[in-house]
Amino acid sequence: MALDQSFVGRSYPPTEPYEVGREKIREFAEAVGDPNPAYTDPEAAKALGHPDVIAPPTFVFAITFKAAGQVVQDPRLGLDYSRVVHGDQKFAYVRPVRAGDRLTVTSTIEAIKSMAGNEILDIRGEVHDEAGEHVVTAWTKLVARAAEEA
Repeated sequence: MALDQSFVGRSYPPTEPYEVGREKIREFAEAVGDPNPAYTDPEAAKALGHPDVIAPPTFVFAITFKAAGQVVQDPRLGLDYSRVVHGDQKFAYVRPVRAGDRLTVTSTIEAIKSMAGNEILDIRGEVHDEAGEHVVTAWTKLVARAAEEA
């Protein structure tokens, strides 16, 4: 079933705030194998002009992908998530994510395309801090693979 094109431009309510913790940042940096001391040492981060440790650039994916769940779980959209693969991801930062941030994400469907029987869904996640300041925009591309012919 084709995705409903009328959903292009639709935004979903902001998520509940996600509090970014030092330990979560450290664990993530370790998991991706990035030894940058600005991710684990508050003094190293401060020496670079940050108020606390900062997160690796892809850290925010976990927050924005979870927020995109509002989109993929919307039954009216018509997405068969069992056929979905992650197609692409990109970020545009205003400033780094840092320990102590309380972040919310507003997801918007930017595009829905059909290509070779596949449905391609582009979701933009706008991430803001507790003061309402824009921190980063994340774009997630999901591909719903075409059903195999019997």
